[in-house]
Amino acid sequence: MKILCVSDQIDPLVYSTSIRERFAGVDLILCAGDLPLDYLDFIISSLNKPLLFVFGNHHLGEMRYFNGSPWDDETGTPRAYGAVHAESKIKIEEGLIIAGLGGSMRYNRGENQFTEFQMYVRIIKLIPRLLWNRAVHGRYVDILLTHAPPRGIHDREDKCHQGFKAFLWFMKTFRPRYLVHGHIHLYDLSDVRATRWGQTLVINAYSHHVIDTGS
Repeated sequence: MKILCVSDQIDPLVYSTSIRERFAGVDLILCAGDLPLDYLDFIISSLNKPLLFVFGNHHLGEMRYFNGSPWDDETGTPRAYGAVHAESKIKIEEGLIIAGLGGSMRYNRGENQFTEFQMYVRIIKLIPRLLWNRAVHGRYVDILLTHAPPRGIHDREDKCHQGFKAFLWFMKTFRPRYLVHGHIHLYDLSDVRATRWGQTLVINAYSHHVIDTGS
């Protein structure tokens, strides 16, 4: 399976008339935040594949639509533009179990920012479903989709771009195969995009990146 991961920057290689040819083999799209929803709509309508996303700490003008019933479909999943909002939820898509935890470290009391304690609380609320997954599917989760990175992996020292220690605990405890995040911009080809931590491959989705789960 191939997964197209996007975040933070509208990539001309994606936002292109050649998107169908360039990403013809993609089965699933994950957005790690800070992208406008009309960009996600373009990707979905072009590739006709499911897309799951979380919000970051920018492009939050439409987030209010996902906190109530006006956009809920018959399954109770908030949707807009054809994308599935995975925030603080666990979804199964294309046979993969995906958990979503968006937002960044709190740095100016802005919207969708969280303290370390608040992020732990959000994880704790997912535990019943994670345990159910383990009992029914034999594993807790396959992919943790976040906006911020884990602390000490791909993050920065300034408060805004620090990662969460809570994600380290999540990886150690629930052993996802992948953690896909955004938030950290990559400007150099030598910048590290993927880092192995325990049983989890941590991937920075900045701009775009394709995961081949078979490789």
